[in-house]
Amino acid sequence: MNYYRNDGFNAIPTVTKSILSINVIVWGASYFFWTGKYNLLADLFGLHYIQSPYFHWFQYITYMFTHVNFTHILFNMFAAYMFGITLERVWGPKRYLFFYLFTGVGAGLIQTLVIYFTGEAALTIGASGAVFGILLAFGMMYPNVPLYIMFIPIPIKAKYLVIGYGLLELSLGFAGRSGDNVAHFAHLGGMLFGIILILYWNHQEKRGRGSWWKSFSNKFKKKPSVYKNDYQTRFDLEYGYNAKKNEATAEIDAILEKIKRSGYDGLTKEEKQKLFDASKK
Repeated sequence: MNYYRNDGFNAIPTVTKSILSINVIVWGASYFFWTGKYNLLADLFGLHYIQSPYFHWFQYITYMFTHVNFTHILFNMFAAYMFGITLERVWGPKRYLFFYLFTGVGAGLIQTLVIYFTGEAALTIGASGAVFGILLAFGMMYPNVPLYIMFIPIPIKAKYLVIGYGLLELSLGFAGRSGDNVAHFAHLGGMLFGIILILYWNHQEKRGRGSWWKSFSNKFKKKPSVYKNDYQTRFDLEYGYNAKKNEATAEIDAILEKIKRSGYDGLTKEEKQKLFDASKK
């Protein structure tokens, strides 16, 4: 007899599941913060221009987890789910989380630059910048995977879909149509920072530095003393190991001699513990 187990939401990798959950929770909570046409939660978590009195540094993180429109969060989370699961399973949770935040913050920085040059200050919310970074990464890793999009009955290779989206966002960004409230250059910023990070990771791996996270974490580990040559290093290590081993052996021999003289009950608590530890090695 065969059983099929469907874990549903629990089967989603940790980081992807957390991203979906946080976005949905914030979106749901936003419905309790409407005051007329303004949403107080979006006003706090959304990204304001840096010269605005409402700007806070943490908004470069919180804006990408904030939505107030159902269609907006639906499409963003659907894309994060479809492509994020694959990337997290291939990269692992730490690398994927870093990539998601890096591209999201990068998208926010690009949007800040656009506002600086255009003077059109606006509140920026949504995970679209990070989602476009995810789409870019998927297209680079799996360029020939066929994908389907709505209203187009034929599959499109991932690399062409990414290029098409990039060109579309670029043209819409420069078009600057009246009433267009989409941060097109933030989307391009997510893709730009995504390709920069992926190219950097690839460069590190080609140089034989191994895992980027291992390389990063090793910078904070205490480095061993530097010896003149490998032979000296091996000699010092072996000498230290043998010295400790001989010392431990001498202690056990002394305890055994004491047992011969006065029996096991004559040992102290510390000596009994040392004898017990030695018996397990």
